[in-house]
Amino acid sequence: MIVRGLPRACGVWKRGFSTSAARREIIDIESLPDRIIPRYPESQSSDLLSLQWPSPLRNILIIKKDRAPRVTESVIEYVKHIHSNYQNVSLIFEPKVAAQMHKHFSFPVYTTSSAGTLPRKVDMTTTLGGDGTILRAASLFSTTLHVPPVLSFSIGTLGFLGEWRFEEYKRAFREVYMSGAGAGSPLYQDQKHPHVKALVGDKGDIVTGWSSIRGKSMGPTRSSKVLLRNRLKVGVFDAGGHRVIGDNTAESAASDVHAMNEVVIHRGKEAHLAIIEVFVGGRFLTEAVADGMIIATPTGSTAYSLSAGGNIVHPLVSSLLVTPICPRSLSFRTLVLPANTPITLRLSEKNRGRELEVSIDGRRRSHGISVGMEIRVNGEDIVKGREWIGGVPCVMRGAISGKEDDDGWVGGLNGLLKFNYPFGGDI
Repeated sequence: MIVRGLPRACGVWKRGFSTSAARREIIDIESLPDRIIPRYPESQSSDLLSLQWPSPLRNILIIKKDRAPRVTESVIEYVKHIHSNYQNVSLIFEPKVAAQMHKHFSFPVYTTSSAGTLPRKVDMTTTLGGDGTILRAASLFSTTLHVPPVLSFSIGTLGFLGEWRFEEYKRAFREVYMSGAGAGSPLYQDQKHPHVKALVGDKGDIVTGWSSIRGKSMGPTRSSKVLLRNRLKVGVFDAGGHRVIGDNTAESAASDVHAMNEVVIHRGKEAHLAIIEVFVGGRFLTEAVADGMIIATPTGSTAYSLSAGGNIVHPLVSSLLVTPICPRSLSFRTLVLPANTPITLRLSEKNRGRELEVSIDGRRRSHGISVGMEIRVNGEDIVKGREWIGGVPCVMRGAISGKEDDDGWVGGLNGLLKFNYPFGGDI
């Protein structure tokens, strides 16, 4: 059976899938084992964390940039390489992409009829595209605390968050796959997937797990480095203090939604400036008259907030930024606040326009906010312990400087903003 179409309607994935094993087939991810949650021990020589898998990863979600032929070709090359060299790994796509891509492969790919299943099944996410593709991947886990590690390849318009060049994909994937694997790791014969078992029967002649990968194990002291990017939590409430769900999309969930970059309220098509009451820590701060307001994470400080005149903040600084968009008052400048400070934005009764648009990481909610409604924002609680909970773990590429404690941020900033141009010479 070949599934030819996977329609998406009203933000909800709906489609029945075959669970049998066959070539060129799309299989529901319910047939896959539950995800493996890695550990992120602190590094002795860097502010970054280390990535350690308790056992070899098995389920990889691949997110690609839309309408980009070059990216599509790269995805095909990448997927074929993984299938040929890591036979215990299953490849997961979004429904629309799976329908487009499965014809290129002689083996099954996986997808889901419910986006809520992904947090239970995905071990790691790979993105091929620009920064928007990474935000898209993060949004699929916006209601969960355990976000899978993100291995990002920069093949887009803007690549500040994309750590790796696609030409490095073989080394990049191997390093992540082997990260934390001790020398002489035991075989994981029980981790073969159903379609692999069907092909080999009871012969047991296919070896899976770390020991099947050629080359020397990286070992626990050579783990991949991970930057845990802070997120913010967003909730929308009506004038009576009741949560507004709105629809079934992640941006209108029944609980707080996590954002990697920012939440924005904007006057949209309204001709008049918005009047927004700003509360910090439960206390009234000011009444902003502007096109809108941005509340951003340090990661989002180099996005819309920067264009609106906001500060640049290092991603390891636990903070939130409050940035007005084209404010009428010249005295209102960006505020940098502790990440655990609750911030409330309320649409004032004085507004001439009666509704503002709301977007979370660039994805607009189907319903905006009207007079008296509130956007409540707080930094995500990142729990440190045996396992780190919270944040978006991004796999970092080794710094060009060669210094082990270099997190690569300075080089990335120079590449994005041309800090050295024109007086600093070549970049």
